[in-house]
Amino acid sequence: MALVMTKHKMPEQDPQVRARNFQEVALGYDEETAVAEANRCLGCKVPKCRQGCPVQVNIPAFIGKIKERDFDEAIRIVKESNSLPAVCGRVCPQENQCEKHCVMGIKGEPVGIGRLERFVADYQLAKNEEIKPIQFAEDAQKVAVIGAGPSGLSCAGDLAKLGYKVTIFEALHVAGGVLSYGIPEFRLPKEKIVKREVENLQKLGVTIEVNAIAGRLFTVDELLGEMGFDAVYVGTGAGLPHFMHIPGENLNGVYSSNEFLTRCNLMKAYDFPNHATPIAIGKNVAVVGGGNVAMDAARTSLRLGAENVYIVYRRSEAELPARAEEVHHAKEEGIQFKLLNNPVEILGDEQGWVKGLRCIRMELGEPDASGRRRPVAVEGSEFELAVDTVIMAIGNGPNPIVASTTPGMDTNKRGNIIADEETCATTKEGVFAGGDIVTGAATVILAMGAGKKAAAAIDEYLKAKKQ
Repeated sequence: MALVMTKHKMPEQDPQVRARNFQEVALGYDEETAVAEANRCLGCKVPKCRQGCPVQVNIPAFIGKIKERDFDEAIRIVKESNSLPAVCGRVCPQENQCEKHCVMGIKGEPVGIGRLERFVADYQLAKNEEIKPIQFAEDAQKVAVIGAGPSGLSCAGDLAKLGYKVTIFEALHVAGGVLSYGIPEFRLPKEKIVKREVENLQKLGVTIEVNAIAGRLFTVDELLGEMGFDAVYVGTGAGLPHFMHIPGENLNGVYSSNEFLTRCNLMKAYDFPNHATPIAIGKNVAVVGGGNVAMDAARTSLRLGAENVYIVYRRSEAELPARAEEVHHAKEEGIQFKLLNNPVEILGDEQGWVKGLRCIRMELGEPDASGRRRPVAVEGSEFELAVDTVIMAIGNGPNPIVASTTPGMDTNKRGNIIADEETCATTKEGVFAGGDIVTGAATVILAMGAGKKAAAAIDEYLKAKKQ
């Protein structure tokens, strides 16, 4: 049988239909397609794909089980390493991680590892099997996890399996972190996927307390003191929005991507008035930025009824940091790309509402420290883009609340917590940290990888402490 050199196509909603609804874009493989895609895997003796996986999933083993149609064993293998496979199968940048190292990618397309992970995860969720809770020892040590995002959830799941009583403290009213507030419903369904994954963790025995703001209701020192925890993991992410500090950013109709996506996703503004959170969206929207968050904001704007949505980005398409798949989907849906342009001012009307965005054209100069060519303004090339909504999606920084109320835990000049790269140990005894609060904004799977490393290090720390 001839080897198939291209991935089996992922079924998707029609672009013209999906651009006006919030249902999931990618529909997932059926059983026959999943088995056919798995059969593209060569089963390499030295599987390079694992090198690119931050949580070290045994990729050849789980794909091998899909070939045999043993889907129960396939998902068991995945879950040995990955607590949130249905999430990772949808939103991880596999093309830059596991699939980047796939041998099949040398002469053709790599195996669709992410699509196969999603398939077996969805297969298990559909079965709705009973999860047996962990039986904790009476003298089990207690660990507090601050933040119920992917890093905190991953750390908590691993620690619970090791026999520790874990309590996650989440500032928002729903667990999930960026999975709940940041990633849109059409990429990651909340009820079907995120809520179920969180509930499965709770069924194992992890306690989750919401509306619990660390640094305000309690401090890290109180967790380690009178609240009786033996160690603390800080996984609070990067949720503090960045702005450009240009004139007009205080006008009505200007959003940070955080506010915009939180109102739409977590507070369900997309389903107003069935949910009580409205959001004002104009007919012409400019989204400033070129990452996945910018694509999410732009595609959400379209679904909320905008007629023209522009991505305004200061570099060229080759430098767009967003996943190629997200850029492709955005273009299919009609998002317009205004590349090599940089905003210099947001223009307002007499009532204080946005009426336009003044931009300057850019050209690419010499590479900067990141290796990308530096954008340089073209003198005298300013122009105005007629818009009534502007969404800033240019990155996020760490919220300072936990660090500022924790003496002895050092941060760098950006406000990120300083932690050991391998153990996630901070400069404060018994406190560990990982994910975006340490590295700055990154991917879901990298945050989960940090959570796994931290869980292993906390286990070693507490075993030594107990002796």
